[in-house]
Amino acid sequence: MARFILGLVELGVSAAVHLLFGFYVFSTAVAADISQAAAASGCPLLRRPPPAAGLVDVAAAGEEEERQGAAPVVLDGSPPPIVLVHGIFGFGKGRLGGMSYFAGAEKKDDRVLVPDLGSLTSIHDRARELFYYLKGGQVDYGVEHSQVYGHTRFGRIYDTGHYPVWDEQNPVHFVGHSAGAQVVRVLHQMLAEKAFPGHDTSEDWVLSLTSLSGALNGTTRTYYDGMLAEDGRSMKSICLLQLCRLGVIVYDWLDIPWLKNYYNFGFDHFEMSWRKVGFSGLVDLLLGNTGPFSSGDWILPDLTIQGSLKINSTLKTFPNTFYFSYATKRTRKLFGITVPSSVLGVHPMLFLRVLQMCMWRHPQNVPLPYKGYRDEDWEDNDGALNTISMTHPRIPIEHPNRFVIDDSDCNPLQPGIWYYKIIEGDHILFIVNRERAGVQFDLLYDGIFERCRKHAFRKSPPTVPNETSQ
Repeated sequence: MARFILGLVELGVSAAVHLLFGFYVFSTAVAADISQAAAASGCPLLRRPPPAAGLVDVAAAGEEEERQGAAPVVLDGSPPPIVLVHGIFGFGKGRLGGMSYFAGAEKKDDRVLVPDLGSLTSIHDRARELFYYLKGGQVDYGVEHSQVYGHTRFGRIYDTGHYPVWDEQNPVHFVGHSAGAQVVRVLHQMLAEKAFPGHDTSEDWVLSLTSLSGALNGTTRTYYDGMLAEDGRSMKSICLLQLCRLGVIVYDWLDIPWLKNYYNFGFDHFEMSWRKVGFSGLVDLLLGNTGPFSSGDWILPDLTIQGSLKINSTLKTFPNTFYFSYATKRTRKLFGITVPSSVLGVHPMLFLRVLQMCMWRHPQNVPLPYKGYRDEDWEDNDGALNTISMTHPRIPIEHPNRFVIDDSDCNPLQPGIWYYKIIEGDHILFIVNRERAGVQFDLLYDGIFERCRKHAFRKSPPTVPNETSQ
């Protein structure tokens, strides 16, 4: 009984912290939009003050473009664009008003795209959406997949792709944060297998992949949030994910247009709106008889160790693609025990999870998720992912890799090898709020973009945007 009560208290605290953070992000976006609208109307009190001399006002740089909203950015030719792919609960350009998931990093280069993918949809579905976002056309989730998981085959229509010339002569650089890195890997495999009808794709369409706190091998946090360690697909009856499930179902069922335009979980292809299913459909969704949470076609099962192992067993590291991974951690050893490395340095939403993940022990009566699994290997973490999961693909087989201390240690880059670096930081240090990371933010993204532009190429170095001929 005491353990049950303690579990309920932990659930209440965790739910409250996550709700407060979600409300903070949402209200910040709304406040920024109101401020922009007021400034546009000529109200002098709400105009943004000019930046100090020598500084670039990144947030303001794209405000006018965001207010205009409509026309998609369409890139053509060379150099290859850099595509920033968000993680779980993330959002792309056009959602949450003018807020940037990557905290304005996209303004560091003229040829950067930030797609908006389903924030809770499965890795497979997000990979399909990413392809059509770039190439154009109507999202095709696949006949077999759609039938198995009970949703419509087709989704959003992109009349014009954001990079319609995409092919092996015009490849792209991908930067994936969290689950976004695994989305790119699945898309890459689909390209290699020519899985998009009407398109002659190949693995050479991807020039480089940079994984930033990438979910490459799953995370033990999924079990704390409510996934069962027994199979990695089912949920506990009472847990944080059940609360999330109920909230998402009601949100999608209400289908309030302006609200879903502002933020969308990405389940439109499941047709959960009251206009489609009525009240009886809502009951079925809540009871777990239908919908993505019933079929398992959503992001959390893909982020368990078992789910990641299943996905990884079908994925390759390709010989002509460059790979670099930044693994984050907020833990250290104290008298032989793994503990959080900082109190003030960890985001309040993640501190409890950092501590819990340090103490994770796989249930003794449950089969190990893979051969050779050891709890101690999974103790270091950043509050959302285990550090061991972020370095390079490890399960079921370890891919070619090389640990580096300094970015320059890997130059010249060799394709087909996962270069990885471990940096101090929690899971959201380099997104949403750039002030938290300070100078580290610029050092990180400047390094990523420089690598894409000057060190990851198959033929001759591409022309760097804004670089004038001498």
